[in-house]
Amino acid sequence: MTKIENEKQYNWAVQRVEELLPLVDDATPADDPNAIELELLSNLVADYSDAHYSIGEPSLVDVLKLRMYEMGLNQKTLAQLLNISPSRISDYMSGKSEPTLRIARDMSQKLNISANVILGV
Repeated sequence: MTKIENEKQYNWAVQRVEELLPLVDDATPADDPNAIELELLSNLVADYSDAHYSIGEPSLVDVLKLRMYEMGLNQKTLAQLLNISPSRISDYMSGKSEPTLRIARDMSQKLNISANVILGV
């Protein structure tokens, strides 16, 4: 098998990986047939999972909501923290506008959000 083509093959490969895991450890030689099969199947499973079950990058709105929840903030207190108007926060949360570079920097520093997420890169 060079590629997992469907869900049935994927389920079989996952089951086989689970069977092989107890048979292979750090002391197992690299040329052991079980180790070779485990590595090959693990790579195939990972490739299929990435293609079919990928979660993707979080959006700024998702990260803002999470951070607000974690920090116990509402839109008004977040606006105060970032020195902007609550309506601007509302615009960010609804996707109507994106933060300026200054606001993006403040979000990154004050909310500990990756600049890549804020800037969408």
